[in-house]
Parts: sequence; C-alpha cells; structure tokens
Amino acid sequence: MSIINTSYVEITTFFLVGMPGLEYAHIWISIPICSMYLIAILGNCTILFIIKTEPSLHEPMYYFLSMLAMSDLGLSLSSLPTMLSIFLFNAPEISSNACFAQEFFIHGFSVLESSVLLIMSFDRFLAIHNPLRYTSILTTVRVAQIGIVFSFKSMILVLPFPFTLRSLRYCKKNQLSHSYCLHQDVMKLACSDNRIDVIYGFFGALCLMVDFILIAVSYTLILKTVLGIASKKEQLKALNTCVSHICAVIIFYLPIINLAVVHRFARHVSPLINVLMANVLLLVPPLMNPIVYCVKTKQIRVRVVAKLCQWKM
Repeated sequence: MSIINTSYVEITTFFLVGMPGLEYAHIWISIPICSMYLIAILGNCTILFIIKTEPSLHEPMYYFLSMLAMSDLGLSLSSLPTMLSIFLFNAPEISSNACFAQEFFIHGFSVLESSVLLIMSFDRFLAIHNPLRYTSILTTVRVAQIGIVFSFKSMILVLPFPFTLRSLRYCKKNQLSHSYCLHQDVMKLACSDNRIDVIYGFFGALCLMVDFILIAVSYTLILKTVLGIASKKEQLKALNTCVSHICAVIIFYLPIINLAVVHRFARHVSPLINVLMANVLLLVPPLMNPIVYCVKTKQIRVRVVAKLCQWKM
C-alpha cells in the first residue's frame, strides 16, 4: 500500500476468497478443482485437434464448435492462476493490475462464448431451414469473417473495464467475494464515484441478455420450421442436431441467471453459496461442453474413439 497526500491509503493489493469456513480443507478441495481444470483443458484441446486433423469435419458447424472450444480454453486459463494460488498454495493476494487484467480476460471470453452460442443457434436454423444452400451461404471465408468480427466485438466490449477500474480509488476495503476478479466485485470496493462502472457494467450484462433473447428467437424459428416438416422421423432428426447446442446454452446461461438472482434477491445467503455458484460459472461450461459434444455428436465421438485406439496400438 502507498500513502498519497496522507489523506487516504491507496490499496494496491486485493484478497480473493476460497471456500468460506472451509479454509482448513483447501488443499483437499484443490484436488477436484485441479481435476476439473485438467479435464476441461484436455477435452477442449481434443476437440480442436480432432476438428483440425479431420478434413471431413471442416464444415461451418465444426468451425463454430472450435470457436466454442477456444473460448472455453480462454475461460479456464484466465481463472486457473488464482484458483491454484488460493486452494493449492493458500495465497489469496493479487495485485490490482493483475486483478484488472484477469477480469478483462474472464469477461472477454465470457462475452465471446455468449456470441459463439448465438452464432451456433443461427447456424442450426440455417442448416434446418435452408439445407440446400447451407454450405454456399456459410463458406469457409464467411465463417472466418464471422469469427473475427465477433471476437473483435467481444474484446472491444470489455476493453474499458480495466481502465475504468484503474481510474477508481481504493482506500477502505480490499476483500473480494470470489476466487477470481470480476468487474462488479472490484468496483464495489472503490471509495470514489463508480457510476460509470455501474452503467457500463449494466450495458455489458444487457448485451449478454440480448444474445440469450436472440438464441431463444432462433430456436422459436427452428421449432416453427421443424413443425412444418411432414415426416416425424425427419422432425426428430432435425431436432437431434440441436441437442448438443441446447445443452451448451443451458450449461452457460443457467449459472449466470442463478448467480444474478442470488445477488439480487438473496443478499443474505451464505458467502459459501455465492462462491460455489461463482466457481460453477467458470468451471462447469469448459468442463461439460467437450463432454456433451463428444457424447451427442456422432462425428466427433467416432473420431475421438478412433484416435484413442490408434494411440493404444
């Protein structure tokens, strides 16, 4: 900490939390957490490797899946350092600059994942509504352009976060309420006017809400298209292509909605519940998405099994 004008103490270090009330068990809690990170990283790397090495998977749907895997990898690697620091090494301290950098990457990859899920919903609608023109509309070049535009949009949207947080003064509190840095968590510690952060944070949350609404609209159109198909067998076949994506949407948005409801309507809930739900928010989607796509997508599952058999031989 450094003293400026002797009127206040400027805080340059924040303290993260592990599991409140279970600090004595952090070393044991680190085992499942490290296992989840390891599975998530290996799973998403496997998805990327399979899609890259299999020419038959060089299609729009799988390109978008690789974008989802990259955003999941980004989320995992963004929160991994502080999670390991807290649970494995019992070191909850983090410098303010490192905290601002971490929240930029966490929010950036979260927004990117939301954008990719939106793109994938439109991809499913296009594949079901207009299958004959699907590949001619979503060419490789166009898919690359969509990926670049949405990646740029995601980073630009959260770019002001670290700068607005850095402009605030922190002079009273330095105890955060999660195991990693979040914009809304850090700005509450400021002892200067944080209205800009509140407004821009609300705008960022609104963008995620718009993505979710557009995904719902896409599935409404998909359902309308499917109901127009005469054959029940074809209806089920069309809907089956959406199951993995629907699971990914639920896995990503449900923890966000639950955490928002708890913060808004259950402010006196145990801090342990808050921490658990916040950790689920970043741990579960990167862990479950590759598992869901490997189990529910035959093309991915077959090639993963084939690669495993090759390595065993």
